[in-house]
Amino acid sequence: MRATRSRKHALAVAGLALLTACSAGKDAVARGGTFEFVSPGGRTSIFYDPPQTRGTSPELAGDDLADPGKQLRVSGYPGNVVVLNIWGSWCGPCRAEMPHLQQVYNETEASGVQFLGIDVRDEPRTAPQDFVRDRHVAYPSIYDPPGRSLLALKGYPRNVVPSTIVLDRRHRVAAVFLTSLLDTDLRPVVQRLAAEPASGGPGA
Repeated sequence: MRATRSRKHALAVAGLALLTACSAGKDAVARGGTFEFVSPGGRTSIFYDPPQTRGTSPELAGDDLADPGKQLRVSGYPGNVVVLNIWGSWCGPCRAEMPHLQQVYNETEASGVQFLGIDVRDEPRTAPQDFVRDRHVAYPSIYDPPGRSLLALKGYPRNVVPSTIVLDRRHRVAAVFLTSLLDTDLRPVVQRLAAEPASGGPGA
Protein backbone atom coordinates (compact mmCIF):
# COMPACT_ATOMS: atom_id res chain seq x y z
CA MET A 1 0.00 0.00 0.00
CA ARG A 2 2.76 2.38 0.98
CA ALA A 3 4.63 1.48 -2.24
CA THR A 4 1.50 2.22 -4.32
CA ARG A 5 1.13 5.63 -2.68
CA SER A 6 4.80 6.38 -3.32
CA ARG A 7 4.39 5.39 -6.98
CA LYS A 8 1.32 7.64 -7.37
CA HIS A 9 3.16 10.53 -5.75
CA ALA A 10 6.15 10.04 -8.06
CA LEU A 11 3.88 9.99 -11.12
CA ALA A 12 2.13 13.16 -9.97
CA VAL A 13 5.45 14.96 -9.47
CA ALA A 14 6.67 13.77 -12.88
CA GLY A 15 3.44 14.98 -14.50
CA LEU A 16 3.76 18.39 -12.84
CA ALA A 17 7.36 18.66 -13.97
CA LEU A 18 6.32 17.81 -17.53
CA LEU A 19 3.58 20.46 -17.54
CA THR A 20 6.00 23.03 -16.16
CA ALA A 21 8.57 22.17 -18.81
CA CYS A 22 5.97 22.49 -21.59
CA SER A 23 4.77 25.86 -20.39
CA ALA A 24 8.25 27.28 -19.83
CA GLY A 25 10.06 25.98 -22.91
CA LYS A 26 10.50 27.95 -26.13
CA ASP A 27 8.20 26.87 -28.94
CA ALA A 28 6.06 28.33 -31.72
CA VAL A 29 3.29 29.53 -29.43
CA ALA A 30 3.21 33.17 -28.36
CA ARG A 31 2.22 33.84 -24.74
CA GLY A 32 0.68 37.28 -24.89
CA GLY A 33 2.58 40.54 -24.91
CA THR A 34 4.45 41.56 -28.06
CA PHE A 35 4.88 38.88 -30.71
CA GLU A 36 8.31 37.29 -31.00
CA PHE A 37 8.81 34.61 -33.63
CA VAL A 38 10.44 31.36 -32.53
CA SER A 39 11.43 28.82 -35.15
CA PRO A 40 9.02 25.88 -34.97
CA GLY A 41 11.46 23.20 -36.08
CA GLY A 42 10.99 23.31 -39.82
CA ARG A 43 7.23 23.78 -39.95
CA THR A 44 6.00 26.17 -42.64
CA SER A 45 2.44 26.66 -41.33
CA ILE A 46 2.18 27.86 -37.73
CA PHE A 47 -1.06 28.65 -35.89
CA TYR A 48 -1.35 30.50 -32.59
CA ASP A 49 -4.34 29.29 -30.60
CA PRO A 50 -6.21 29.77 -28.35
CA PRO A 51 -6.53 33.53 -29.00
CA GLN A 52 -5.30 34.62 -25.56
CA THR A 53 -1.89 33.06 -26.31
CA ARG A 54 -1.32 35.26 -29.37
CA GLY A 55 1.33 37.96 -29.24
CA THR A 56 0.45 41.44 -30.48
CA SER A 57 2.14 42.55 -33.69
CA PRO A 58 4.32 45.64 -33.35
CA GLU A 59 3.52 48.53 -35.67
CA LEU A 60 4.54 47.83 -39.25
CA ALA A 61 4.64 50.81 -41.59
CA GLY A 62 6.26 52.14 -44.74
CA ASP A 63 5.85 54.00 -48.02
CA ASP A 64 2.88 53.15 -50.23
CA LEU A 65 4.16 51.35 -53.33
CA ALA A 66 1.62 53.14 -55.54
CA ASP A 67 1.93 56.55 -53.88
CA PRO A 68 5.44 57.50 -52.64
CA GLY A 69 4.08 60.40 -50.60
CA LYS A 70 1.73 58.22 -48.58
CA GLN A 71 2.44 56.04 -45.52
CA LEU A 72 0.76 52.71 -44.94
CA ARG A 73 0.58 51.18 -41.47
CA VAL A 74 -1.12 48.21 -39.84
CA SER A 75 -2.71 50.48 -37.23
CA GLY A 76 -4.57 52.16 -40.08
CA TYR A 77 -6.91 49.14 -40.16
CA PRO A 78 -8.32 48.99 -36.61
CA GLY A 79 -10.68 46.11 -35.94
CA ASN A 80 -9.81 44.37 -39.21
CA VAL A 81 -8.21 41.02 -39.79
CA VAL A 82 -4.97 41.96 -41.59
CA VAL A 83 -3.17 39.61 -43.98
CA LEU A 84 0.47 40.66 -44.44
CA ASN A 85 2.14 39.15 -47.49
CA ILE A 86 5.89 39.55 -48.04
CA TRP A 87 6.63 39.41 -51.77
CA GLY A 88 8.84 40.62 -54.61
CA SER A 89 8.30 40.96 -58.35
CA TRP A 90 11.52 38.94 -58.85
CA CYS A 91 10.08 35.96 -56.95
CA GLY A 92 8.55 33.11 -58.99
CA PRO A 93 6.39 31.68 -56.18
CA CYS A 94 5.08 35.20 -55.50
CA ARG A 95 3.85 35.43 -59.07
CA ALA A 96 2.11 32.08 -58.68
CA GLU A 97 0.38 32.88 -55.39
CA MET A 98 -0.73 36.46 -56.10
CA PRO A 99 -3.98 35.49 -57.93
CA HIS A 100 -4.88 33.24 -54.98
CA LEU A 101 -4.33 36.07 -52.50
CA GLN A 102 -6.40 38.45 -54.62
CA GLN A 103 -9.21 35.90 -54.79
CA VAL A 104 -9.38 35.52 -51.00
CA TYR A 105 -9.23 39.29 -50.60
CA ASN A 106 -12.17 39.70 -52.99
CA GLU A 107 -14.19 37.14 -51.05
CA THR A 108 -13.46 38.40 -47.53
CA GLU A 109 -12.98 42.18 -47.74
CA ALA A 110 -16.64 42.84 -46.95
CA SER A 111 -16.34 40.86 -43.70
CA GLY A 112 -13.63 43.17 -42.34
CA VAL A 113 -10.47 41.70 -43.84
CA GLN A 114 -7.62 43.85 -45.18
CA PHE A 115 -4.67 42.58 -47.19
CA LEU A 116 -1.39 44.50 -47.08
CA GLY A 117 1.65 43.51 -49.13
CA ILE A 118 5.24 44.23 -48.14
CA ASP A 119 7.37 44.44 -51.28
CA VAL A 120 11.03 43.63 -50.63
CA ARG A 121 14.28 43.59 -52.64
CA ASP A 122 12.67 45.42 -55.57
CA GLU A 123 14.46 48.32 -57.26
CA PRO A 124 13.52 50.44 -59.06
CA ARG A 125 9.96 51.01 -57.85
CA THR A 126 8.56 50.72 -61.38
CA ALA A 127 9.12 46.92 -61.47
CA PRO A 128 6.74 46.07 -58.57
CA GLN A 129 4.32 48.79 -59.69
CA ASP A 130 4.06 47.11 -63.09
CA PHE A 131 3.77 43.74 -61.36
CA VAL A 132 0.67 44.65 -59.33
CA ARG A 133 -0.88 46.60 -62.22
CA ASP A 134 -0.51 43.73 -64.68
CA ARG A 135 -2.05 41.29 -62.18
CA HIS A 136 -4.88 43.64 -61.15
CA VAL A 137 -3.91 43.47 -57.47
CA ALA A 138 -6.47 45.63 -55.66
CA TYR A 139 -4.94 45.78 -52.17
CA PRO A 140 -2.03 48.10 -51.26
CA SER A 141 1.60 47.27 -50.59
CA ILE A 142 4.35 48.84 -48.54
CA TYR A 143 7.44 49.50 -50.67
CA ASP A 144 10.38 48.36 -48.56
CA PRO A 145 13.39 47.12 -50.61
CA PRO A 146 15.65 46.52 -47.55
CA GLY A 147 12.83 44.92 -45.51
CA ARG A 148 13.33 47.33 -42.61
CA SER A 149 9.66 47.28 -41.65
CA LEU A 150 10.01 43.59 -40.73
CA LEU A 151 12.72 44.32 -38.16
CA ALA A 152 9.90 45.13 -35.73
CA LEU A 153 8.92 41.44 -35.80
CA LYS A 154 11.59 40.00 -33.53
CA GLY A 155 13.10 36.79 -34.85
CA TYR A 156 11.06 36.78 -38.07
CA PRO A 157 12.97 35.22 -41.02
CA ARG A 158 13.07 38.14 -43.45
CA ASN A 159 14.88 36.03 -46.06
CA VAL A 160 11.81 33.82 -46.59
CA VAL A 161 9.91 35.19 -49.59
CA PRO A 162 7.03 34.76 -50.06
CA SER A 163 5.67 34.47 -46.57
CA THR A 164 2.40 35.53 -44.98
CA ILE A 165 1.42 36.71 -41.50
CA VAL A 166 -2.24 36.78 -40.53
CA LEU A 167 -3.34 39.13 -37.73
CA ASP A 168 -6.64 38.79 -35.91
CA ARG A 169 -9.01 41.72 -35.33
CA ARG A 170 -6.94 42.83 -32.33
CA HIS A 171 -3.79 42.68 -34.49
CA ARG A 172 -2.37 39.69 -32.68
CA VAL A 173 -0.43 37.19 -34.77
CA ALA A 174 -2.79 34.27 -35.41
CA ALA A 175 -0.95 32.42 -38.19
CA VAL A 176 2.34 32.45 -40.09
CA PHE A 177 2.97 30.76 -43.43
CA LEU A 178 6.60 30.43 -44.50
CA THR A 179 5.68 29.26 -47.98
CA SER A 180 3.62 30.25 -51.00
CA LEU A 181 -0.13 29.79 -50.62
CA LEU A 182 -3.18 28.65 -52.53
CA ASP A 183 -6.57 30.21 -51.87
CA THR A 184 -7.60 26.92 -50.25
CA ASP A 185 -4.77 27.28 -47.71
CA LEU A 186 -5.59 30.84 -46.71
CA ARG A 187 -9.37 31.12 -47.04
CA PRO A 188 -10.41 28.98 -44.03
CA VAL A 189 -7.91 30.73 -41.75
CA VAL A 190 -9.09 34.20 -42.75
CA GLN A 191 -12.77 33.26 -42.52
CA ARG A 192 -12.29 31.79 -39.05
CA LEU A 193 -10.52 34.91 -37.81
CA ALA A 194 -13.12 37.19 -39.38
CA ALA A 195 -15.76 35.34 -37.34
CA GLU A 196 -13.94 36.09 -34.08
CA PRO A 197 -15.01 39.19 -32.11
CA ALA A 198 -12.79 42.27 -32.25
CA SER A 199 -12.70 42.25 -28.46
CA GLY A 200 -14.24 40.17 -25.79
CA GLY A 201 -14.06 38.65 -22.38
CA PRO A 202 -11.84 35.91 -21.01
CA GLY A 203 -10.37 33.65 -23.65
CA ALA A 204 -10.90 36.10 -26.49
